Amino acid sequence: MDVLSVLVVVSVGVVLLFDYTNGFHDASNIIATPIASRALTPIQAVTIVATFEFLGPLLGGTAVANTIGKFVDLSDVEAILSVSIILCGLSGAIFWNLLTWWFGIPSSSSHALVGGLAGAVLVAVGADHVIWGFEQLAEGHVTGVTKVLLALILSPIIGFWVGFGIHRLTFFLMRGAKPGVNRFFKRVQIFSCAGLAFAHGANDAQKSMGIITLVLLSGGFLSEFEVPFWVILSCAIAITLGILSGGWRIVRTVGFGIFKVRPIHAFDGQLTSAAVIFGASMVGAPVSTTHVVSSSLMGIGASERPKAVRWAKAKEIVSTWMITIPGAGSVSVLTYVLVDLLLDLD
Repeated sequence: MDVLSVLVVVSVGVVLLFDYTNGFHDASNIIATPIASRALTPIQAVTIVATFEFLGPLLGGTAVANTIGKFVDLSDVEAILSVSIILCGLSGAIFWNLLTWWFGIPSSSSHALVGGLAGAVLVAVGADHVIWGFEQLAEGHVTGVTKVLLALILSPIIGFWVGFGIHRLTFFLMRGAKPGVNRFFKRVQIFSCAGLAFAHGANDAQKSMGIITLVLLSGGFLSEFEVPFWVILSCAIAITLGILSGGWRIVRTVGFGIFKVRPIHAFDGQLTSAAVIFGASMVGAPVSTTHVVSSSLMGIGASERPKAVRWAKAKEIVSTWMITIPGAGSVSVLTYVLVDLLLDLD
């Protein structure tokens, strides 16, 4: 096996590792609210989420994969260098996922991936190999980094206000209801939690699909950007295994650290998050489950009792969001510099 083939195999393995870390990092965002509201036991929540998480990538299409795999252009870069750049970019994303998981901070795997890959490309071959999308935006087309960043920035804002509106509507429809209605909201979380898991799998696993396809294309193993079925299946398995591993440190932050979650809040949060994430998947917009789930809970809390929302915790989460792209990018830049010194990639 030649050097390029080894690099491609290693890169595919690293992407699947990222997909796995994405799963256990984001598992908490999906299972936190049904556990915090005592609608499901941890075992029930993880079983339901893992099942529908696996189905999401298989049935959710590849629109997001196309967006992620095409926001950098390495077509004119020598194959070994191209694959090495992607590998270094992934290191930044994986490091950031592990770091924030260790400290129980719900950061964005999507931000980490974008920051890591963009950082490695910038330091290795320059800014002209990143598809920024500014010119296309002026022409009315949203593509490249612009599309990725707009999706990541707008999705938590949309999540906040959709959560705010849905919770107000639910309260209006449930006015005069007896306390026993909580049993209903606990039971229906089986479906809303499953919907959120499916939406998460359909969006997040596609990011890894896009990167693997980019690796195969850069290495000359594909003639055009088209996601093979084995890539879809592999990413579905990796993210599901990550979900089964859980992210219990972050469960405490999302489920208990933002707002005191009751069954009605959990249901509205899951419904909001599933709708926003799945809608984004249909238009090929990569969003952060962490952002959407956390912001929807903030919107739900704000619609009921703004003072009950732990805004200090919210500020901590937002500050982490702001440093994720440069943080992951810095790690990938450092990784590339070290690898270049050892192997003289240029």
